[in-house]
Amino acid sequence: MNWIIFALLFIFTLIILVVLLRQINQYERGVMFTMGRFSGIKEPGWRIVVPIFQSMRKVDIRTKAVDVPQQQAITKDNISVGVNAVIYYKITDAAKAVLNVEDFYYAVSQLAQTTMRNVVGEVELDELLAGREQISERIREIVDKATDEWGIKVDNVELKDVELPADMERTIAKQAEAEREKRAVIIKAEGEKIAAQNMAEAAKMLASSPGALHLRTLQSINDISSDQSNTIIFAVPVEILRAIDSVKDHLDNK
Repeated sequence: MNWIIFALLFIFTLIILVVLLRQINQYERGVMFTMGRFSGIKEPGWRIVVPIFQSMRKVDIRTKAVDVPQQQAITKDNISVGVNAVIYYKITDAAKAVLNVEDFYYAVSQLAQTTMRNVVGEVELDELLAGREQISERIREIVDKATDEWGIKVDNVELKDVELPADMERTIAKQAEAEREKRAVIIKAEGEKIAAQNMAEAAKMLASSPGALHLRTLQSINDISSDQSNTIIFAVPVEILRAIDSVKDHLDNK
């Protein structure tokens, strides 16, 4: 008879423990309410929650990634674009996240969407395409400041994609192609300028050194003559003709 009573007491105690005990994982915090009033934050572990009189809501404090759906926005220069992003945040104060906002996940998403549209509307298209990091940081600062009273810390915001109208994509492609052609022309002109300067310096050096032009001519003839299929038309330098005239005048004087 005693063992039956002991078994019943054990089962009753086990049922009571199951009803009263709540487990809080390491990545969670428990927001405790006693008779409807906030009564504290419970740390990880097993915690006793008395039914009817007490209730507890678990809050995940790990970093969350919220995908902000694509938003249609108008840039400062009146161009319609589609922008989507992802926002990373975590709860730093579980009590505020429960007491000050009804659904913090939904609230953060809506706030990020509104802020993204407003910030995109403050910049021109070129700035949006070239300065994504600065715009992302601007969005993060605004959302982080607005969510302070919700006990939320925004770690990062990343713009994933900027969708442009089809005609604008073609215009940007043509502009990029024109810019590449412009750079190619400038580089070619600079190369021709450098080559002309080098040729001018080489010509000046050959003209200032006696016999240098003859040596260069002989070297060129030697290079050409290595291929027997080439036909060489030799132009006699003016210096040689002058030398022949000098010899002729000398013989005539004798």
